[in-house]
Amino acid sequence: MYTIADDGEKIYIGKDLPDEYSNSRYTAKLRGALAKTKANASQSIPELIEISTNGIYSKNFESKHSIDAKYGWYRYDSRFALAIYNNDGEIDKYNYFKVRMIIRCDADGKKYLYDIINIKKEPSTPLG
Repeated sequence: MYTIADDGEKIYIGKDLPDEYSNSRYTAKLRGALAKTKANASQSIPELIEISTNGIYSKNFESKHSIDAKYGWYRYDSRFALAIYNNDGEIDKYNYFKVRMIIRCDADGKKYLYDIINIKKEPSTPLG
């Protein structure tokens, strides 16, 4: 269980996260660098949850989620950075990404991380 600093919501990691995270429709569409980025983001899930902001609630409209998201969904924005290393193995720069976290509201009253979607690389700002 992790707590979102912005609003105090408690988010749990459920048994369905690994399968959905790696086999969702969104993940299946990813290619190349974004697919690798999503794989790397999985190492930072606790931090992604804790720094999430802008929680927006929506009802569940899909019958396939009538049990596991009976009480709807939350969508939160989050962000992370991946280090880029030079030939000497030292950090050269960082690539910054924004993501949308999908949280399902379960019948047990808890909120579970369901997937991370809409991965977007932020434009870099040249130094100096």
